[in-house]
Amino acid sequence: MEIKSGPEQGMSRRRLLQAGLATAAAVAMGGPGEATAQDRNARTTDVRVIDIHAHYFPEAYLDLVATDGKRFDAAYYTTDKGWFIKTPAASNGPLPTKFIDLKARIADMDQQGVGLQAISLTAPMLYWGDAALSAKLAKAWNDAATTAHQAYPTRLVAFLTLPMLYPDHALSELERASKLPGMRGVYLGTNIAGHDLDDPLFEPILARIEALDLPVFLHPVETIGGERLKPFFLSNLVGNPVDTAVAACHLIFGGVLDRHLKLQICLPHAGGVLPILIGRIDQGWKVRDELKHLPHAPSTYLQRFTYDTITHSKSVMEFVVNQVGSERVMIGSDYCFTMGYDRPVQFLDQVDLTSLQRRMILGGNAERLLKL
Repeated sequence: MEIKSGPEQGMSRRRLLQAGLATAAAVAMGGPGEATAQDRNARTTDVRVIDIHAHYFPEAYLDLVATDGKRFDAAYYTTDKGWFIKTPAASNGPLPTKFIDLKARIADMDQQGVGLQAISLTAPMLYWGDAALSAKLAKAWNDAATTAHQAYPTRLVAFLTLPMLYPDHALSELERASKLPGMRGVYLGTNIAGHDLDDPLFEPILARIEALDLPVFLHPVETIGGERLKPFFLSNLVGNPVDTAVAACHLIFGGVLDRHLKLQICLPHAGGVLPILIGRIDQGWKVRDELKHLPHAPSTYLQRFTYDTITHSKSVMEFVVNQVGSERVMIGSDYCFTMGYDRPVQFLDQVDLTSLQRRMILGGNAERLLKL
């Protein structure tokens, strides 16, 4: 459900700036930083809004699925209802053409008040072909994404994708694609064809991503739940947030975050169920012998992740901000799926934040993470 707030009444640019400076001063002085009603309700209009969670399917990538993917029973086709992609891993569709059409995307961004999107691939991803096709698909998407950036250099940047099941190919493509214009990070599934992210198969890739100082954005793919989650769209409604938490726990308990202290991981859908379950997970660490190897409480690792705003709940969003800190949260839309936000900025307008916090979430945090 889309929730809109009314326009700000009588808030001049000067008064807005004064409110933001007052909040910043309170934080800097170590005070409680209590926001006035005016400060909480101030809408920041001079911030470049950066959407960290937005999906893109280039025509060249889809054409490759349709041709070279045939021997894997993959397909890309269009009907009067929209277009479809089918792979051995999963299928998606019908989907609107604006996933592909950059002009339509920019027009939507203008209506949303979004200045910049960080575009990424999404399910069914490319973890279903052999080594040659997987590498070819990754190259096709990455090349198309950098071309999109070059067409709209002030509006689009990208997270590169990798053929993760084949580490040699993945490392080669990482070296190549990370140098392409507009590339600002790496996009990975919450699992890779059933392999969790602490699998030793991925260790050299994650080490190189860390060395290149590239943030990683995760997204649910082939989610947990199996047959029980097939009815009622539960694989998305429940499977996505649960799979995100499972991936985060593998990164925590599997030692990935301790081995790679500079690795930056962004969790979609505001961390899924991880922030809500973290007390239970901490309790397990205290009482279960199989978890004693972890050097710190699991809750301390919440600060190792960043999060988007896709919760569809004012109270849950406020809870997440309270749990992880506003400096770790960024605008996300899930463009342009029905389970995302048509108006991601207007969703944030209803959340109880100071003007400084709102500025950080709207764009400041993503600008820092993506080195813009």
